[in-house]
Amino acid sequence: MQRMVLGRTGLETYRLGLGGIPIQRVSEAEAVATVCRALERGVDFIDTSRAYTTSERRIGLALKEAGIAADGRSPGSGGSRRVVLASRTHSKTAEAMRTDLETSLKELQRDYLDIYMCHFVVDQADYQRVTSPGGALEALQQARQEGLIGHIGITSHSLDVLDRALYDDLFDVLMVCFSFLEPKAGKTVIPKARDKNIGVLAMKPFSGGAIEDARLALKYTLAEPGVLVVAGVEHPDLFDENWRVFQEGGALTETEQQEIAEIRQTYAKVFCRRCDYCQPCTEDIPIQTILGVRYLAKRMGLATLKDGFLWTGLNKARNCTECGECMTRCPYELPIPDLIRENLKWLDEQVG
Repeated sequence: MQRMVLGRTGLETYRLGLGGIPIQRVSEAEAVATVCRALERGVDFIDTSRAYTTSERRIGLALKEAGIAADGRSPGSGGSRRVVLASRTHSKTAEAMRTDLETSLKELQRDYLDIYMCHFVVDQADYQRVTSPGGALEALQQARQEGLIGHIGITSHSLDVLDRALYDDLFDVLMVCFSFLEPKAGKTVIPKARDKNIGVLAMKPFSGGAIEDARLALKYTLAEPGVLVVAGVEHPDLFDENWRVFQEGGALTETEQQEIAEIRQTYAKVFCRRCDYCQPCTEDIPIQTILGVRYLAKRMGLATLKDGFLWTGLNKARNCTECGECMTRCPYELPIPDLIRENLKWLDEQVG
């Protein structure tokens, strides 16, 4: 199985890590069992977020149950094996970032996190808030000096934001959407990050649940060199399936490449690639959120989605005037107003 060094962090891990989104939607016992299974099999990179409700707490419980020390050392390894832990938050100011970091440490039952990231930096204005004096980056730099974290990262669905982050060279790690439905990063920010020795975490290898074939999804993302793939699951058997694909390795066969081409064709005019070129919306609708609501509900659970920060944005979609301005800017020519209407109808049916 392939191992890698995550850029200039110097952290060495397997190339497949465990993501913390799905364990929100199952019972605490199931969530802890899933994380423990991953640790038992050898996973040594776990990623989560303050935004993922119960995820940090459940991972903390699993780490304790598995006997992983507060510094990440695993029992019986003689100090040779560490579990690298990463978390993140949406907070954009230094004060809010510091508060969230301290909460993450408490929930995860850690006294140190290897990586903490500025999460969901939506656009250039967000990036400016994060990196300006008094912004979230300032708090993370201070936390690193205090020894609370090792490295600083950034996550965004915008390749333009990540490109700027690479240019400014303020972050040790970046997290980017990368799958065979969202392959653009493989030609843009990922090669640039490798050239600058910045660590790359590939999030959403299943495109938020749109790709149901784990084998195809993981083989595609793992074929990109120097990328640590973060895949979230909520049951031990699903983790075992992913780990088996990783253990077997191997290049995509001609048949698998054809399967990928067919899936791409199916989603060509309905799948939002989260580029946000359709923005700004005159009604302030978060278009990528409403277009991806079915996948969000699948990953997070509908109850979690309703209680979370995204719900207000989803309801803004009811104000869509179908003006069509977003369609003129979408590089994939998606019928955005139609998709908004269809997804709102689906959401109302689910909520009842």
